[in-house]
Amino acid sequence: MADRSGSDGDGGPMDVLDDAGGSLALHVALRTLGLGVVVAAGYLTRPLWHGLVYGILYSPGMAVFGGGAIVAAVVLWFLPPSAVEARSTGPENTLAESDGLLGFLFSLEGSRGRKVRLFVTVLVLLVGASILVTLPAGLLEQRTLAQQTMDGATEVEEFPQANPENPRVVPRRVADVTTRGSVSYRQQRLGASDIARTENGSLAWSYAIQPDGFRNRVVENQRGVLVTDMTRMDNRTVTTHEEEFTYGEGMVLHRSADWNLKKTDYLAKYDDEAVEFSHEGRPYMYYPKTGHEWHLTPFPHTTPTWDGGALVHPDGRIDHLSPEEARNSEILDGQRLYPLTVARAEMRSLGYRNGIVNQLPVVGAHEGEIEVARLPAGADNDQPFVIDLAGGRMSYVTAMEPYGADTRGLDEVWFVDAETGEYTYFGTESDTLTGPERAMGIARSADSRTNWGRNFVVTEPVPVTIDGELWWQIKVSPTDFTDVTRNVFVNAGSGRTVEIRDDAETRAFINGSVANEELEPVNETDGDDSDVLYYVLVTDEDGNVVERIPVERGQNTEIVDPEEDRARGNETADGG
Repeated sequence: MADRSGSDGDGGPMDVLDDAGGSLALHVALRTLGLGVVVAAGYLTRPLWHGLVYGILYSPGMAVFGGGAIVAAVVLWFLPPSAVEARSTGPENTLAESDGLLGFLFSLEGSRGRKVRLFVTVLVLLVGASILVTLPAGLLEQRTLAQQTMDGATEVEEFPQANPENPRVVPRRVADVTTRGSVSYRQQRLGASDIARTENGSLAWSYAIQPDGFRNRVVENQRGVLVTDMTRMDNRTVTTHEEEFTYGEGMVLHRSADWNLKKTDYLAKYDDEAVEFSHEGRPYMYYPKTGHEWHLTPFPHTTPTWDGGALVHPDGRIDHLSPEEARNSEILDGQRLYPLTVARAEMRSLGYRNGIVNQLPVVGAHEGEIEVARLPAGADNDQPFVIDLAGGRMSYVTAMEPYGADTRGLDEVWFVDAETGEYTYFGTESDTLTGPERAMGIARSADSRTNWGRNFVVTEPVPVTIDGELWWQIKVSPTDFTDVTRNVFVNAGSGRTVEIRDDAETRAFINGSVANEELEPVNETDGDDSDVLYYVLVTDEDGNVVERIPVERGQNTEIVDPEEDRARGNETADGG
């Protein structure tokens, strides 16, 4: 029978085809094996690439650049050498003689060099495409987020009352300095401070007791959490809840809480610091989770959302909770659950609530545009502010000012419930309230005898609401932040100033006992007036002080209008 191969085995056409087919199959097999090794290694170390992968999945610009780069890399990886063969003469020979990166790339010989050059060309094109996508997507993200925030917000006619039992009396820097100076650890250190609720209901600065030093970060464990009361100037309590965490803060790679959070729920972001707290004597950490939602019209873009939270137990168990599960958790009762990063993004987006064109720098009318109020240098604070409202509801408060380089007064004040994420806001309408920058200046000018800047500073303005009015609560500390000497309250409507040095009187003031009186602070140099906490100032129509009434420790005061008192048939000091 005749040989239908058409070849005698010495290199005929069919042998060539068989060799080519075998080489291609071997090429694909080897490249598949190589890609499998890369994918397996990437999966095992996936927390390291979390930011990149999450960006590709939920960022339009990164989806174009990162996704396109991965597709191009895989295609070129599998592309056989014969597919990229090119003539040895051509533009690359000329470019190979040039200096720099292009010269190096075009000096590479063979199919590998041509693949590298092709990949670089694709990357350059993807950079341009991602920029074109990012600009409209970013603007639409702000616009959509602003619309969502406004649609879910409720306007209120008066400010919600602050919780007098939980005033923010101690600034973060004072807490950091005094707390770190009162503990002694050889292998551990205190991590970053954050705000949590203690088991007795008060607010506190909380810290992770985490390993210190490279060796200890590799082999030692987080030792628990520490909380220090922020609601008292004197007799502040520092409480430690010591129990080793299997996965914790300050521990590296697979032993860290961050690694295991991303390992167990990859499609979430953990941008907020952990909330360290205790429940029934055991330490816990809670990490708010941020997700993103795609919007395909009018142009693909995403917006951040609250995706629940992760509760880390000392024994290594991690509970991934939906928002509803987090709110219903007995362990998390009273803690702040909503991500501060999401609240901050939503507040910054409100400048776009009247449209994208309205806020543009050249053609925009800036009608009704607001922006987050700027804080002066030395404020040692950031918005949103975390405060406690009446009923023990933690809230994030953001002061908004009208658009403009020279505007510092407040236009709106926004509140977001730290447990539910529900928004309410108060609009000042035609009245403009004093902002934090001006309030800090008023606090300094109210006491001209203090050597501001050299010995003492005003710091950490926090808004508090008292009897339907907004006040700025500002702390006075020595420049080394070893103590807090007094709290200054500045009325955002009238500019009235109150200085209080006593914890009980601070609570009484926030409770509304003396909030509507004209008060003058007592200086420490007043000598014989050591029992006087403050003075009630009686002023005439021109604002001149005509009488100073001392108010002593524990004394209750009430200012009554004479005309109203006469109408009730009572005698007053003026009437007899």
